Amino acid sequence: MGIRSILSKPLAAYIVAQQKKWIARSAEVQAEWRKSLVSQAADTQFGKDHHFKDIHSYDDYKQAVPVRDYEDIKHYVNRVVDGEKNILWPGQPLYFAKTSGTTSGVKYIPISKDSIHNHIDSARNALLNYINETGKARFLDNKLIFLSGSPELKEKHGIKIGRLSGISTHHVPAYLQSNRLPSYETNCIEDWEEKLEKIIDETIHQPMSLISGIPPWVQMYFDRIEARTGKKIKDVFPTFELFVYGGVNFEPYRAKLYESIGKPIDSLELYPASEGFFAYQDKQGDPGMLLLLNTGIFYEFIPADEYFNENPTRLSIEQVELGKNYALVINNNAGLWGYSIGDTVKFVSLNPYKVIVSGRIKHFISAFGEHVIGEEVEKAMKYACERHPEVEIVEFTVAPMVTPSEGLPYHEWLIEFANPPKNQAQFAHDLDKKMTELNVYYDDLITGSILRELVITPLQKGAFIHYMRSQGKLGGQNKVPRLSNDRKIADNLPKEP
Repeated sequence: MGIRSILSKPLAAYIVAQQKKWIARSAEVQAEWRKSLVSQAADTQFGKDHHFKDIHSYDDYKQAVPVRDYEDIKHYVNRVVDGEKNILWPGQPLYFAKTSGTTSGVKYIPISKDSIHNHIDSARNALLNYINETGKARFLDNKLIFLSGSPELKEKHGIKIGRLSGISTHHVPAYLQSNRLPSYETNCIEDWEEKLEKIIDETIHQPMSLISGIPPWVQMYFDRIEARTGKKIKDVFPTFELFVYGGVNFEPYRAKLYESIGKPIDSLELYPASEGFFAYQDKQGDPGMLLLLNTGIFYEFIPADEYFNENPTRLSIEQVELGKNYALVINNNAGLWGYSIGDTVKFVSLNPYKVIVSGRIKHFISAFGEHVIGEEVEKAMKYACERHPEVEIVEFTVAPMVTPSEGLPYHEWLIEFANPPKNQAQFAHDLDKKMTELNVYYDDLITGSILRELVITPLQKGAFIHYMRSQGKLGGQNKVPRLSNDRKIADNLPKEP
């Protein structure tokens, strides 16, 4: 074993011991963060506008600070972008994580000197949890790859601006820099396909042990390597032992990814976003991710079915229940207050608090009142794939067909198959059967002959890559929405001839 793997084990034991301490007092820790955040920001412009000095309880806080999304706080953020200080958080942010929004165009998410630790330490601790649980640390002695955005940063009024994955690159610990790939120069290439070829050039003959990235883009990396070498990934990278991912549900990609690898390997799920690093998987085989309650974020939860109400219920951590969908709201030490990040989560454990990401609050199909969410279509796809083990999925999305040329309306499942079902009609029937079990409103529409059974539309090979390229969102941290309530994506995906 190398020096990195040897030293990592006592550090991992220490981090896990510290973690157990705050887990044992989760509700108290969250209340302490709420008080601390409000106190620190009391003299900011936001704090003055919302009377932070008069806040003494969570009920006071809810009265003073409404739930907002980016569009609602944009006027504050714009003042920070323009160089004003003490607006959302004391002083100025270190960075703005630049990301694209569906309604707001480009979004600038502040990352402060205080909040950067949430992003960096949480990523480190996820790996240390894995090491502590499994005893496996040899991957630290070989090469590691993180498929990410460009680390090049711009600067405005003393604040550096870039993609979160690029910002994080500048904070990789020195002891890991020497075995991290790709090179800085390759990471700076903006064109994803050109960058991918360079990444392969740099990694194909290296002892890769950890590969990290969003599953569809890692799959693209694997496909290109297999096309070059004619070999499975396990034969190209014999030391590959840990796949780290986040951003999307792994299940729809698992079969194809493992088929490309040629053997099962350990995987580690993370829940990072530009607004914060919220959770990570702390136990192999456990689908739940440990919610990080002691990293500068005070969390709130709105029952998803109340989200669009005028005065939705807002809950703190000790008030949540198992198995319910909640819209995730954060308050953090970068100056995001009552901020709805757009995700829905579901608690699968309350001791400790663990979540799965169940969907996006604005990504749903409800053309007929069915309110189908991402978690439901992914569960249905998993069910159908288990019943048809030959099937391998590259990617899929779902959209309503409200005015078909003939017959009843339906949900269209646009699927790019790596290996199609032997019986597509039965595969569609199994998908539909599971959907009626998962969503009572969808079942009512089917049995009431308002909708007919879902329709599968097979897509051309590379359809999603073609679509993402056309949108300027190929590679990096970009994801195709799992479902939408309109046909903007569906009508732009190339179908099979």
